Amino acid sequence: QVQLVESGGGLVQAGGSLTLSCAASGGILGTNAMGWYRQAPGKQRELVAEIRTGNANHYVDSVKGRFTISRDNAKNTVFLQMNSLKPEDTAVYYCNAEVYHGGSSLPRVFWGQGTQVTVSS
Repeated sequence: QVQLVESGGGLVQAGGSLTLSCAASGGILGTNAMGWYRQAPGKQRELVAEIRTGNANHYVDSVKGRFTISRDNAKNTVFLQMNSLKPEDTAVYYCNAEVYHGGSSLPRVFWGQGTQVTVSS
């Protein structure tokens, strides 16, 4: 079974930086996309940033210019460098991967367990 293991969350002051990492493992044969979502209390989960094979990196407008997503294909790991953090970035951040694994010809989506990011004002 595919597993996504996240790390790097924590508490930071406004204006600070954090880097999130997510390593995918478990018989992955190919990856269509990896990305990060976040969910703040009382709000819906939203896509923050995504790397999709063959496409330009995608960012939600609120993080453009502050967050950078990158991927190590050899290690099936995706990173989210978050700079100039704001209190409104506070949320649980979830890693997401759309991968081919096992004997299936169709990709499946898997989620990490989530990591808390808290930005104090």
